[in-house]
Amino acid sequence: MPQSAQINRRIVLAQRPKGAPDADTLRLEEAAIPSPGPGQMLLRSVYLSLDPYMRGRMNDAKSYATPVAISGVMSGQVVAEVMISNLDAFAPGDFVLAGSGWQDYALSDGAEVLNLGPAPANPSWSLGIMGMPGYTAYAGLLQIGEPKPGETVVVAAASGPVGATVGQIAKLKGCRVVGIAGGAEKCAHVVDVLGFDICIDHKAPDFAEHLKAACPQGIDVYFENVGGKVLYAVLPLLNPFARIPVCGMVSWYNLPGLPEGPDMGPVIMGTILRMKVKMQGFIIFDSFPRSLYAEFTRDMAMWLGQGKIHYTEQVIDGLENAPSALYDLLEGRNFGKMVVRL
Repeated sequence: MPQSAQINRRIVLAQRPKGAPDADTLRLEEAAIPSPGPGQMLLRSVYLSLDPYMRGRMNDAKSYATPVAISGVMSGQVVAEVMISNLDAFAPGDFVLAGSGWQDYALSDGAEVLNLGPAPANPSWSLGIMGMPGYTAYAGLLQIGEPKPGETVVVAAASGPVGATVGQIAKLKGCRVVGIAGGAEKCAHVVDVLGFDICIDHKAPDFAEHLKAACPQGIDVYFENVGGKVLYAVLPLLNPFARIPVCGMVSWYNLPGLPEGPDMGPVIMGTILRMKVKMQGFIIFDSFPRSLYAEFTRDMAMWLGQGKIHYTEQVIDGLENAPSALYDLLEGRNFGKMVVRL
């Protein structure tokens, strides 16, 4: 069903998943389009961002953000068009970056909304390379990873929107960059298009041996966003004073409890101690000074304009297809930044 001027489609959390989400986790509903009051504006969503963190919002657990309530609209960033505005800073026809979630229409008071203007170039990029994923890569690598020329930087999920950007920035900083991705096609893209020095297929049965061979001088920076067997293969290769920015653990997001197998806690903590590793988690919206975002937008716009950063976007059509697309993303079946065109 296409977007309508009479109905507000929205996708809500029907039940909390135990393990991987399934067809019963999310539900498509229809509601009336809300009317803005004084100090409000009506937004029509144009693009919806799909991101791994959304899996965590389905859980009723302590976290950095409030979980989505049962029957509540799934949270997420959108690029939207202002339809009606009772706010001086926004006019009908403006495009904005907002946290309206998985729905066609939403009201906003303008708080935490970025005005992109009436005719932004590549508006969906505000959800990717010029938005949260790009900023996550930039800030996490440069502020926590602190790469130095000649160092070896290993990047998990290297064909994804964050990993791809991390690796390209590391190359610009003079590093040797080793990517990790799933499958020959993704690995070829990481090397041939993104310019990494080498990419290792984590699906290979001898993945750990290939990673070791690709890092003869050890690993100085490991950008962590997957966890699991990739982390375990990286640990013995870490150099003294290695740095590990942690922005995600996607391989563990669907686990109903602790991972099966041996307790890796002693190995992880022992490595951190012996190698004097700095391992720091971060959430992009509150872990860095606000001034850094301006530096990011300046640098990223420059690198894109110079052709030094390449960006891949996977566009899914239709809000009704967002749930299955998110499940594909969580299983690594995406290629590049995934957005839904509403």
